[in-house]
Amino acid sequence: MGALLLVLLLVVILAGAGFAIHVLWWVAVVVLVLWLLGFAFRGAGAGGSRGRWYRW
Repeated sequence: MGALLLVLLLVVILAGAGFAIHVLWWVAVVVLVLWLLGFAFRGAGAGGSRGRWYRW
């Protein structure tokens, strides 16, 4: 009985981690798209520090 509960707990933990990782992948894709859009619309080739919209 204890082994069955341990296996079920492991399945729940792995399913939760898989869902969290999946959500984090979608968040990463959205952030990447926003970064690329900001880079394109702020004028990447404008030159000088005025064309940069980030500090680094």
